[in-house]
Amino acid sequence: MVRFSTSFLDRASQAVHRSSAWSKLVVVIAVSSGGGLVAYADAKSDLRLEPSHRTCRKKVVVLGTGWAGTSFLKNLDTSLYDVQVVSPRNYFAFTPLLPSVTCGTVEPRSIVEPIRNIMKKKDGMIKFWEAECYKIDPASRKVHCRSSTGTNLDGNGEFAVDYDYLVIAVGAKPNTFNTPGVVEHCHFLKEIEDAQRIRRSIMNCFEKASLPNISEEERRKNLHFIIVGGGPTGVEFAAELHDFVTEDLAKLYPTVKDLVSISVIEAGGHILTMFDKRITKFAEDKFQRDGIQVKTNFRVMQVSDNAITMTNSTTGEVSVPYGMVVWSTGIGTRPIILDFMKQVGQGNRRVLATDEWLRVHGCDDVYALGDCATISQRKVMEDISAIFRVADKDNSGTLTLKEIKDVLGDICERYPQVELYLKSKRLKGFLDLLKDSDGNNVRESKEINIEEFKKALAVVDSQVKMLPATAQVAAQEGDYLARCFNKMKICAEHPEGPLRIRGQGRHRFHPFQYRHLGQFAPLGGEQTAAQLPGDWISIGRSTQWLWYSVYASKQVSWRTRMLVVSDWFRRFIFGRDSSCI
Repeated sequence: MVRFSTSFLDRASQAVHRSSAWSKLVVVIAVSSGGGLVAYADAKSDLRLEPSHRTCRKKVVVLGTGWAGTSFLKNLDTSLYDVQVVSPRNYFAFTPLLPSVTCGTVEPRSIVEPIRNIMKKKDGMIKFWEAECYKIDPASRKVHCRSSTGTNLDGNGEFAVDYDYLVIAVGAKPNTFNTPGVVEHCHFLKEIEDAQRIRRSIMNCFEKASLPNISEEERRKNLHFIIVGGGPTGVEFAAELHDFVTEDLAKLYPTVKDLVSISVIEAGGHILTMFDKRITKFAEDKFQRDGIQVKTNFRVMQVSDNAITMTNSTTGEVSVPYGMVVWSTGIGTRPIILDFMKQVGQGNRRVLATDEWLRVHGCDDVYALGDCATISQRKVMEDISAIFRVADKDNSGTLTLKEIKDVLGDICERYPQVELYLKSKRLKGFLDLLKDSDGNNVRESKEINIEEFKKALAVVDSQVKMLPATAQVAAQEGDYLARCFNKMKICAEHPEGPLRIRGQGRHRFHPFQYRHLGQFAPLGGEQTAAQLPGDWISIGRSTQWLWYSVYASKQVSWRTRMLVVSDWFRRFIFGRDSSCI
């Protein structure tokens, strides 16, 4: 028989009340024929939200696990929302290293992070479904999905998910410009599977060329690799392929190494046109030294199973045999987005438009980011009368320099092209802008009317620029949108954005502002070109090491970071893997 004093039970009761906020202490008193027995169990601390609190959370549905979607998920406070993710792939891929995967410099699994690993760090508060969204229905606030890995009770694998907020980050598809034969005969380079197919195709071309009893012409055809598109992806792949051939395959296929040819076809006058002209010239000169043919001002007309037909104003139409073609000419809009655009009144556009807060035009509580959308920056001249009215606080019909200075910060934030124009003209402020438009005959005490105000801002909209479809932009958009969601309730009561030009008060959030951190162009032979902020250009082997450090640091986990670095070391020591798997 076990006896406990009354004072002990009192102390136990007090302990229950003190610990109730953190755990559950269950005290059971069982009365039996010999006395009393006290048993207790200390449950684990449970800081998760109670079910009643979970049900009142808004449901956020995220479509896609690319750069934009993953950046949003990593930075979102998932305790505030019921987060559900739909994507046809259950991993995030570090796409800037895809050209390295094509030639075995880096292994495919080294640059992918399972999305459930990212979810695990959020204490399991994210639901994920491996399925493809094939229709967005903004009227009923649902997305319709189809799973390829299993079926539901109806047997077709389809299901619908309703949402309170929808984040569209489905990316884009390769743009073929409706060129005949591209889809059937060309490789693309946007997904892990694309890089793996290219890798197998390269090895198949070398194996075919090594077979006996085939002509030299047939060998040359099999070993002619064509890259259509002189942008960063196409140029980097051409450089990787050249290094793969000269450093590794030439030793394994000595009888055919001299028959290999690599061609880059570009519709414009130069490759890497988005870079500084110094980088463009260096890249073209290096490719010429390396024996990579750069064919500029050529437009591809058709691709057959054994030849590519292109035209040039000088040579006319020519047909060139090939062993493999990689098509890298930009991106196009996915069918699901085209259908959605028609539903929200954007059917006449080529890409989904959002405002500066990443909200889809013509649709409530729907956001789009990454390659599937573009920010439609509002023009100053569209709102010039409203801007003047907001600045004219005393309703005098004229503006003093002080009144302009009071709202200039809000104007520059709402219309970033104003600040870009001031920087491009090396103007320090609005007074310099007035002098620039009025022949330097402006005094600080002058008051200007609306016509003079229009004249001063007439050309600032020339600085409106579309953001590039890059991983850097998508990642920054995802991070920005997550921060907005995290403080949505706070900013509803205390707005932090600029003044509303067409309305009262302030915008809830600051608009998205892209911060360019620079761009790289690996050119092979352990040489890389970099264009960094401040118009700083760096080219050479030292820049290659900067590229290594930046790309290693940008990996989404320590696991992938270690795998990528180990792949680079393996390549330095043992060379690239040439197995056809």
